[in-house]
Amino acid sequence: MRSSNPVFSRRFRGNNGYAGFNAAPQAGTAAQGNPYASNPYAQPTNPYAQPHGGPDLRQGYPQAPAGTGRMTMDDVVMRTGMTLGTVILAAAVGWGINLPVALGYGAGFVAMLLAFAQSLFLRKPVPAVILAYAAFEGLFLGVVSKAFNHYAQGAPVQAVLGTMLVSVGVLVAYKTRLIRVDRRFVRFVTAALIGFVLLMMVNLMFAVFGGGDGLGLRTGWLGVLVGVAGVLIGAAVLAIDFKQVEDGVQYGAPREESWFAAFGLTVSLVWIYIQMLQLIGVLNED
Repeated sequence: MRSSNPVFSRRFRGNNGYAGFNAAPQAGTAAQGNPYASNPYAQPTNPYAQPHGGPDLRQGYPQAPAGTGRMTMDDVVMRTGMTLGTVILAAAVGWGINLPVALGYGAGFVAMLLAFAQSLFLRKPVPAVILAYAAFEGLFLGVVSKAFNHYAQGAPVQAVLGTMLVSVGVLVAYKTRLIRVDRRFVRFVTAALIGFVLLMMVNLMFAVFGGGDGLGLRTGWLGVLVGVAGVLIGAAVLAIDFKQVEDGVQYGAPREESWFAAFGLTVSLVWIYIQMLQLIGVLNED
């Protein structure tokens, strides 16, 4: 399962170019009768171990037998609660102690470095790194949210409610199969996410060196469209997170992978909140 966010591509790919439950086929009937190849953690019907493409990922596979040291939904919920709780507490601190905006952005930069370190360079989840990311990200969100609240009163509360509604909507759509997370869906979302991030970086460069609003992607009706696109991309990534959590539980991923699940869910929810906050800010412009 590795990482839950396609922006962190190394965690999102294994030997088959897609996901992280890969293993060489094992001897015996499990490997011979299984078109998906076998998985050292789980039942032989794991779609993540498909070596040559094959059918799209599907839902509803039978759960792997419960075993010691395997990830459970309780593990994911507990660690996600720890990570999101750290974000919320740090955000409250960032809001309450009146940190300068520059320091808030510095905390956000540190959080970004920790996120990339965990996703791209560390082979196993390191809880200390993940919780440190959550703490710095929370400080950033607290400072930025307070700044937004000065000129768009109530924007942070609206963004929180919007993030909750989007998350519940994605979960319902995923569980009712209105969203089908397959390889094509993942490739499309990954391309959209990379394109969006690159576009925002170009806009930032124009704003820094050219002054003003850069390319104008965060103001006016264009800003509204970009904000909606950002929220939709975050919602799509969240659906991928749900898929990886479900498969990780069903196919008996190691328990430590629940930290990656919590990390991915937290990153996705933070992304949606930031995009929602910026969208509300644009809508509140004079």
